[in-house]
Amino acid sequence: MPDQDPDDTREPVPDKPASEELAIPAGLTLENIIDLCEEFEHLNELIMLQMEKEGGFTSPDSYFNAVHPVLDLLEVEIRIRYRTGMGKQEMKLLIQDWIDQEISCLRSARKR
Repeated sequence: MPDQDPDDTREPVPDKPASEELAIPAGLTLENIIDLCEEFEHLNELIMLQMEKEGGFTSPDSYFNAVHPVLDLLEVEIRIRYRTGMGKQEMKLLIQDWIDQEISCLRSARKR
């Protein structure tokens, strides 16, 4: 390691950008990605609002009928916006942004 100038107060530059060090591994399922990004609770908030919009929980079928389209749309959003080398934090922000937009749409529709 080269000698460091004692007057140099800059932080050392890592060998790789943070996004490369924490890149999302290939081959993960949607469930794995949501878990890795710690977005299950946030996603659950969206699911509960969707369930409420559709009349509440009346049966397991009603739950799955509400959940599957939401998960399908999230998967499409990830496929569209994902970039090779995307890090965990970038993926988390992608998912958060999408969930927040969907929640906002559901809440604004409820106010009408």
